[in-house]
Amino acid sequence: MPQTSVQPPLEFVPPVLNPFLVRTTHALLPYWLKLSTPIADIQTENVERLVDLYRDFQGGKARFLLAFRHPSTYDALCMGYLLSQSVPQVARQKNIALKFPTHAYFLYDRGIPLWAGSAVGWLLPRLGGISLRRGKPDRMSLRTSRELFATGALPLMAAPEGGTNGHNEIVSPLEPGIAQMGFWCVEDLLDAGRSEKVFIVPIGIRYRYREAPWSALEQLLTQMEGDTGLHADANMDRYQRLNRIGEQLLTQMEQLYTNFYHQDLPALEQPDFNGRLQRLLQVALKVAEQHFDLSPKGSIIDRCRRIEQAGWDCIYREDFKGKPTFSPVAKGLADRVAEEANLRMWHMRLVESFVAVTGAYIRENPTADRFAETALIAAQTIQRMKGDNPFEQPNLGKQEARMVVGQPLLVNQYWDTYQASRQGAKQAVTDLTRELQGSLEDMLI
Repeated sequence: MPQTSVQPPLEFVPPVLNPFLVRTTHALLPYWLKLSTPIADIQTENVERLVDLYRDFQGGKARFLLAFRHPSTYDALCMGYLLSQSVPQVARQKNIALKFPTHAYFLYDRGIPLWAGSAVGWLLPRLGGISLRRGKPDRMSLRTSRELFATGALPLMAAPEGGTNGHNEIVSPLEPGIAQMGFWCVEDLLDAGRSEKVFIVPIGIRYRYREAPWSALEQLLTQMEGDTGLHADANMDRYQRLNRIGEQLLTQMEQLYTNFYHQDLPALEQPDFNGRLQRLLQVALKVAEQHFDLSPKGSIIDRCRRIEQAGWDCIYREDFKGKPTFSPVAKGLADRVAEEANLRMWHMRLVESFVAVTGAYIRENPTADRFAETALIAAQTIQRMKGDNPFEQPNLGKQEARMVVGQPLLVNQYWDTYQASRQGAKQAVTDLTRELQGSLEDMLI
């Protein structure tokens, strides 16, 4: 829920792994997937690669980090299924004895418990979760992750895209932190006189509808047309209707920013959908950045993270730590600052929803899955504009998840370049990140 009153600072939440809770969660996970998600089946490929890595990890020969694609909020459940169900099954088939449960520490966004609730906030660290604040260097999180990568009883797991992008066939640009952690692990092992190899394991995740959900999509289109003030047109096909909804959203948002936020929209050489969308994202970020006095540096994702952190600094304040003694007036003014910060962060959330959207995604390959992905992003945006919960998404039908364990990437082979110089370290991180990106993209096929 949106936070409209000042709060104590968001502290780092360390993992407090509870083995009993892990085993219980593993046992209940298949039933949870069946009863509480649209995922009807999970298909896994190349799981033997993970079995071999767990054997080497438990035998003191390797350390590894699982780097998984992040198209959906269901990805964490699928990763849990892969580790708790598929790995043990394949290990038994190969007569490889592993210590169970097969599990991993994992990084999660510190903001997740803010919208998912206190129960999730309680559960995540007990399952091995390491909280991470994405808008600034989170030293405690990085220190804990680095230590566990090199010395923990379990491997590590993280999503290198940083957040979900809503697309099964587009990999967002990867953040360099995953590669950097790999090199830190190599360094720490060498300093300790240890000889384990260090791997980053790409995990592809892709969802498909078992049956094309055209009927459910027709209903969703009709609902979105009503929400945006459009009347049904029997002469339009589905693609034309969705395109018209997108154009209407763009027009309404352009009017919002020009009429009420006094922003000038730069002229476009080609005022097509994608050009208008990118211009709108820039204007939305500018409105938030102006409020927080931030300069527009870096990629769209970088700017979103800085805005989020600036907003959190206004809401979760260090001077409200413990039992602060503030007058009612001072508390009231702090609440106003928090409320306004939350309102300005809304513009950044809008941008997050559209960061991977292009006008050509459906046109390039007009499948039901691509149509559904784009429609759901539009529906989430409309929910946000209406002030409703954007995480309450319509269920369009049963889906199948396909998970592919990619070829493990050996971090050690980049070590000579990394340790040669500062420039070499930067180049090694770039090269390893590029290889990981390519591997994840190859698994989209």
